[in-house]
Amino acid sequence: MAKAFTWVFLGFVALGLSACAKNIPLKSEAEALVDQARWTVEMFKERNDEPDQAFRAALKDASGIVIFPGAVKGAFIVGAEGGNGVLVARDDTGVWGYPAFYTLGAGSFGLQVGAQSSEIVLVLRTQKALQAIINNQGKLGGNIQMTMGQVGAGIGAATTTNVGADIVGFAHGAGVYAGASLEGAVLARRNDLNQAYYGKGATPQTIVFDQRFANPQADPLRLSLAIN
Repeated sequence: MAKAFTWVFLGFVALGLSACAKNIPLKSEAEALVDQARWTVEMFKERNDEPDQAFRAALKDASGIVIFPGAVKGAFIVGAEGGNGVLVARDDTGVWGYPAFYTLGAGSFGLQVGAQSSEIVLVLRTQKALQAIINNQGKLGGNIQMTMGQVGAGIGAATTTNVGADIVGFAHGAGVYAGASLEGAVLARRNDLNQAYYGKGATPQTIVFDQRFANPQADPLRLSLAIN
């Protein structure tokens, strides 16, 4: 029963996100998302709180990163989270590549209430995590070990020190929320945005691994990911 309620709630979140963007051309939506992702990265880099320092340390040696600039949570007993974002990976020389577009869906069931808009960043610390997301879109967790920290005033991020995790997550948000983590969250490809941004045939595989596509509009995001 809990699982059924969760997926129903996730469906409403997806419909809501779609409705908000339905009047925006897909190319414009993709370009705005890339710009928002860059500002999210800059925000996490510029703050001096301990969790932000942990973010910078994790990013320095990361295989990839998934950035959700505007994930939205909502809950009353059954909770859901959703939002669009981008995945960017390093190539064999350590240079950051071009973004592939994804959407996030997460559900939970329990005693929780509230609403929150968050910036969520998932640092992919291993090639295993990167390949799992690209090749087998689906739930986080399982064979991919994940740990989440929270970035924000007065909120610690001790869980982000788990050195064995394949994915280390950071979040910064405004609002009131108590409840679910992203364990079991679903990442799904947004190939409509991928093709609107790059052209026909653009998928996470052809963008990230095959490096067949490029868009100079994403260069500021790629530069912002560099850690000196």
